[in-house]
Parts: sequence; structure tokens; C-alpha cells
Amino acid sequence: MGKKFISVILVVLPFILMLGALPFANRIEPIILGLPFLHFWLFLGMLLTPICTYVFYRLQKSEGSIE
Repeated sequence: MGKKFISVILVVLPFILMLGALPFANRIEPIILGLPFLHFWLFLGMLLTPICTYVFYRLQKSEGSIE
């Protein structure tokens, strides 16, 4: 896999996680870490979005696209 493909995945993943899959995660059961599943899903999205953004930034910087 090329860096361009990984970059596209890193940009699209938070969007799919927060909006595309949200109707499927809209339920209470199971309880994960004391949170209903929907709250856990949104919390997971809040953690993964900055990580994806940082990795995307580092990939772009290593290619020389960002100075």
C-alpha cells in the first residue's frame, strides 16, 4: 500500500466512524467501561480523530508536501 492510500484512509476514517456508522452504533447495550455503547463509540471517535490527523500530518510532512 502506498502512502497516498494510507492518507486517504486516515482522512476518511473519522468521517465514517462519526457519521457513517453512527446509525449502527445507536444502541444502549452493551455497556463498555460503564458507558452505553453509543457514548463509548463517540468517545472512541473523539480519541481516534486527532490520532488520524496527526499521522496524516506526519505522512504529509515526510513527503515534503508541508514545509
